[in-house]
Amino acid sequence: QVQLVESGGGLVQPGGSLRLSCAASGFTFSSMITGWYRQSPGNQRELVASITSAGTTNYADSVRGRFTISRDNAKNMVYLQMNSLKPEDTAVYLCNTPSTLRPWGQGTQVTVSS
Repeated sequence: QVQLVESGGGLVQPGGSLRLSCAASGFTFSSMITGWYRQSPGNQRELVASITSAGTTNYADSVRGRFTISRDNAKNMVYLQMNSLKPEDTAVYLCNTPSTLRPWGQGTQVTVSS
């Protein structure tokens, strides 16, 4: 059964950091582009970071320089290190494979607030 499970979210003050994790089952990330998306109320789902099978990364302008995506193929995991968080980063964060979307997981809530 194909499943994506995100974890690591929480409440953090502006300027803080969080590390999100994404675990896949039923398929492997290693040969696919994998991405982190976010969605906040009233906004469309946004792809904020992606990583290819070769490790090439790409970021949305809004997070470039603050977020880092990485992968551990042995564990079939993808991570998102988020630094210098801002209130506008508040959203539900989800992972998926952009070229062939899988069933969405529940995501993990990130709230940046003082």
